[in-house]
Amino acid sequence: MKDGFLTVAAATVDIKVADTIYNTNNIINSIKNAKSNEIKLIVFPELCISGSTCGDLFFQKELIESSYKCLLKICNETKSQDIVSIVGLPMVLDNRLYNCAVVINRGHIKGIIPKTNLSNKESRYFIKGHKNVKFIDINDEKVPFGTKILFKSRHMSTFSLGVTIGDDLFLPVSPSQEHSMAGATLIANLSASNMLVGKMECDTLLIKAHSLKYNLGYIYSNAGYGESTTDLVFSGNNIIAENGNILISSDSFKNECVYTQLDLERLVGERKKTNVYYPEQETDYIYPEIELEISDTLITREINKNPFVPDEGIKNKRCEEILTMQSLGLKKRLEHTNCKSAVIGVSGGLDSTLALLVSVRAFDMLGIDRKGILAVTMPCFGTTDRTYTNAINFAKSLGVSLKEINIKNAVNVHFKDIEHPDDVYDVSFENSQARERTQILMDLANKDGGMVIGTGDLSELALGWATYNGDHMSMYGVNSGVPKTLIRHLVEYEAKNTSDEGLEKILTDILDTPVSPELLPPENGEIAQKTEHIVGPYELHDFFLFYHVRFGFTPSKILRLAEIAFKGEYNKEFILKWLKVFMRRFFTQQFKRSCLPDGPKVGTVSLSPRGDFVMPSDACMTVWMDELDNI
Repeated sequence: MKDGFLTVAAATVDIKVADTIYNTNNIINSIKNAKSNEIKLIVFPELCISGSTCGDLFFQKELIESSYKCLLKICNETKSQDIVSIVGLPMVLDNRLYNCAVVINRGHIKGIIPKTNLSNKESRYFIKGHKNVKFIDINDEKVPFGTKILFKSRHMSTFSLGVTIGDDLFLPVSPSQEHSMAGATLIANLSASNMLVGKMECDTLLIKAHSLKYNLGYIYSNAGYGESTTDLVFSGNNIIAENGNILISSDSFKNECVYTQLDLERLVGERKKTNVYYPEQETDYIYPEIELEISDTLITREINKNPFVPDEGIKNKRCEEILTMQSLGLKKRLEHTNCKSAVIGVSGGLDSTLALLVSVRAFDMLGIDRKGILAVTMPCFGTTDRTYTNAINFAKSLGVSLKEINIKNAVNVHFKDIEHPDDVYDVSFENSQARERTQILMDLANKDGGMVIGTGDLSELALGWATYNGDHMSMYGVNSGVPKTLIRHLVEYEAKNTSDEGLEKILTDILDTPVSPELLPPENGEIAQKTEHIVGPYELHDFFLFYHVRFGFTPSKILRLAEIAFKGEYNKEFILKWLKVFMRRFFTQQFKRSCLPDGPKVGTVSLSPRGDFVMPSDACMTVWMDELDNI
């Protein structure tokens, strides 16, 4: 439960229809076995104690009383277990029969939820449950009965559990909606849905949609083949989802328990950015408290080390979408300003390569001659033959205009003006070159009635790895919403999809070139200044950026996730070192982001000061750094 992680399970056990004792023993064994996997919440299918296909046997007093005795047995047998168990059974209240889900914790019944949405067949046996909660006597305790119940944990503020039964997924107005609006972060759905061809795909789609739409962890436990009788076949099909992602699912036609960790802090982090969830005090819900011990929680779920990079199966589609969004943003700006000229500084590096590719797309969309794009290469002290040649050949292969301006003399004159030795390779030495390049680009744009297209990316903005009033300034920054780890895949996508073999070869070599601003003289003709040697691996910084900005995670949790994601690549000390660098630079460099030029937002993380990330330029980092220093 540490860091908001909760290990949950959906379990389908072997059952025999109407054999309550056999079914209960298997349920108890499953609950006890859950301990070895640190499971804190386990959900069983609808009517799992009796079986859901009992038919008119539901009218038999013997079945009802046996089911109730078995419920008490589950409570007694699991009272020492640090777990919440949810089981289903038929129950009589006020001489009426209900299809119920019962929440059990440390031997106590914490709440009973009746099914409210009954099919015509179910209405033969059960009465519709009511939403308003009343208290009933169960096993010498007052127990809430009704649907407006959310279960809380005093030790885990992000834990808020709602329970639904049956066709929650298929209803026009889902019970999950009401629970989520009241603050539920978890939904346990007990189901006994028979198998049909194609139904599994439908269930999966709806569960993904529910968990995404309501920012929930969704635990779906369905009846298995033990229920298969007469005209129906059941397949199990247990699914656990989080915020639109299926974390784990069971094999079809196999009774099994599947488990994983839900990140409740992540869900709450998403909710903090919306105002659609009602405060709890405005609802008429009841909030029973369950007891769970705080533990570290062994994380078995996959942690993606490249959260900005699309999965392999959809990567090409996503790359095309992103490139189109970037191009449409620039197209609109060019169209609105009636501008038919664009100026881009090309260096032979990834960022300027992507910016030029996007600019070409925008010009093609507008039907403007590509010659209206002026690619400017400005070699200086750190330029290598490799990047220089790639920049020249790349511009030529796209059919844009090309101009070379060697800035060595201009920079040397500037050094004399500010009395800076030309052999002192400090920040002034580097930034003088960056600002000279930006000055040239701006003046060329003014001269031709065009605009400068910025090449800086999201990762550089996060780190402040840009020269203030130099390469961080432009008239439109097409890469401002794209992190470094994603840029590589976008360029690679263009390389694989071009019919020009020469262009493909150039792009491939650019992809193989180390990331560098090339502001220091080469060593033996090779790039001497490699960015990742100075600020650290971009894949780490992009990982930090995603979880810091998107979800507001603590530094210690980000470190924990990074250790899992990069296991075998980087050790804890290495990750911690660069996490400290990230936090320090992120806070101290906000002033550079406060005056960013416009640029298209393409993903869920953006650092635009115009609403996407509002932060004072002088915000103090003490709280974050203190936590890192105490690790």
